[in-house]
Amino acid sequence: MTPGLESCRVDVWLWRARFAKTRSLAAALVEKGAVRLTHHGVQTRLDKPSRSVHPGDDILFAQGGRLIAVRVLQLGERRGPPSEARALYEALEAPET
Repeated sequence: MTPGLESCRVDVWLWRARFAKTRSLAAALVEKGAVRLTHHGVQTRLDKPSRSVHPGDDILFAQGGRLIAVRVLQLGERRGPPSEARALYEALEAPET
């Protein structure tokens, strides 16, 4: 990871972490209001793909008919292989709805 890099666009992070096949699909997921970000204990429904994520943030979104909750561990520098993508986050237990 690049020193001093403290945040990343949410659409880029979702793409790098392999939750979306393309950055455009990741941006569309955010634009339709399907992504929630918890930063410093405050949960926000994201509306723009340009919103930033930081290590330690929690992201909650629906994919394939199920809720996915993850904690951002790293921002990454590229869209690498799946093993590299899994190192960017840790899975959390999705809340019951």
